[in-house]
Amino acid sequence: MSFLEAFGQRNLEDTQADSKTNPEPERSNADDDEEKVPFVTFRTRVRDETVEGPNPYRWENKTTEDYFSGRRTILFSLPGAFTPTCSTYQLPDFDKLYEEFEKHGIESVYCLSVNDAFVMNAWGKASGLKKVELIPDGSGEFTRKMGMLVAKDNQGFGLRSWRYAAVINDCFIEQWFVEEGLSDNCETDPYAVSSPQNILETLKSLKTESTP
Repeated sequence: MSFLEAFGQRNLEDTQADSKTNPEPERSNADDDEEKVPFVTFRTRVRDETVEGPNPYRWENKTTEDYFSGRRTILFSLPGAFTPTCSTYQLPDFDKLYEEFEKHGIESVYCLSVNDAFVMNAWGKASGLKKVELIPDGSGEFTRKMGMLVAKDNQGFGLRSWRYAAVINDCFIEQWFVEEGLSDNCETDPYAVSSPQNILETLKSLKTESTP
């Protein structure tokens, strides 16, 4: 087995390998149409003024349940911190529209990337975030278990997340927003379906449909 296979590289040409490296998200026993987000422990860095020195941060483990249990949230994932589309449009636009999402029953908005906690913290600070919380999936475990881990060796990135978003209610996925063309070493970087504007319009339409 190669290093990439052992690490969990997505191989869309090999169905058997694909099912192992990007397994289907867990499903609820009560409803086969509901997908449960995988249980993963994330290694985060949180500010702690009791820590001496110029870098007052400490490690803190947070699990999938810490983020998603008991609330309705939006998770969006992208190829990498500090990359152009992510930094110029997707992340800041989600932050700007946060209060609009709240009006439609969203309690938290999370941005996840296959980057370590140091990179994600630096990106959040540089972006001047006010509402969106960042989740570091440094090893790609969550992304792989969500079926969204892809190779981006053509850009020198290694393994990263495909661009997608999901509405998650108490750890169960209500709706997916996955950009088209999910594949390894994709030459393009689609950005439309997972935009905050599209998700907000979808939430509005669902609310309208449910209103008598």
